[in-house]
Amino acid sequence: MFTKAVARLPSELRILLLCETRIAALPARPKIPIPWSSPLCPRSPPSHLQTRSASSASSSRWKTRQSNDSYTREAKVAGLKSRAAFKLLEINDKYRLFRPGDTVVDLGYAPGSWSQVALNRTQPGGRVVGIDIIPAQPPRGVSTLQGDFLSGEIREELRRFVVEGQGRPRRMEEMVRREGEGGEEGKGWAEEELDRGGRGVVELERASGQRKGDVHQDMPSEGRMADRKLSQRQTDEAEGRVVNVVLSDMCEPWPLVSSSWIKSDLCHAALTFAFDTLGTGGNFLCKFYQGEEDKALELRLKKLFDKTYRIKPDSSRKESKEAYFVGLRRKAGAVRNEVLRGG
Repeated sequence: MFTKAVARLPSELRILLLCETRIAALPARPKIPIPWSSPLCPRSPPSHLQTRSASSASSSRWKTRQSNDSYTREAKVAGLKSRAAFKLLEINDKYRLFRPGDTVVDLGYAPGSWSQVALNRTQPGGRVVGIDIIPAQPPRGVSTLQGDFLSGEIREELRRFVVEGQGRPRRMEEMVRREGEGGEEGKGWAEEELDRGGRGVVELERASGQRKGDVHQDMPSEGRMADRKLSQRQTDEAEGRVVNVVLSDMCEPWPLVSSSWIKSDLCHAALTFAFDTLGTGGNFLCKFYQGEEDKALELRLKKLFDKTYRIKPDSSRKESKEAYFVGLRRKAGAVRNEVLRGG
């Protein structure tokens, strides 16, 4: 029917119609999709590419858990950086990790709640130095470095920072102020006090021993014990062991399906740093995840400290596998190979 109708048309129209018919019969060329974000073609994204809203199911559950958590609410009221502060407070109440004037190194300090607690518990005269791979604003009064603690270069930089006394509280000389144009020195600091502020603990104890030589003669056993302590402290300082407490709340900042080896590396790196920097009698607190390598780490700790404890604070979430090792009073004669390579 269509062919007969075409045959009746003039030749020019017949050719044109046949060409259009053949073109129309060709398969349609697939369209090249233009990305919905293209500036040349602004349009809303397809439904299957819709981005997740901020109030996704997982974030909603997290917000609900946070709002219902008493420790989170209390931390906010108290001005603490996070609820983790209560873990350290609980552990310190039980084991007395800190003393006034202590030097504390906080490994994995961000967001800074442990550093807040440490600084508070070591006053007056305490010093807190933190390190984290995550950039974070440190609490007031805390010195921090940013870097990957698993890097040997970063650990050495941190050790050097601590040993060289950087981040220490201002010495008493620096508290003297000039008042007015007359240049009168600030009052309240005696010359002897200013001198004491610039001298180390070893010098002060040596001077104290000289002034009380008659007492040492009356009690030779106590005098010898004091001399041994002084000698051990001198040895510690000479070898760079000037830290009183090492804290480690480190955890890898990325989700991993199987990350026990990284968690173990963090614990080992923290223990190595503690061995190199903790003075005799110093304390150690390290987070670990309960698993296959607990026992090996515990054995190493027992070779370095007089007492070793496991604790899971009440403020730790019940579903979490985290727990903490506490090492009290670093031994004077610990052998590096036995501690760090032993199992």
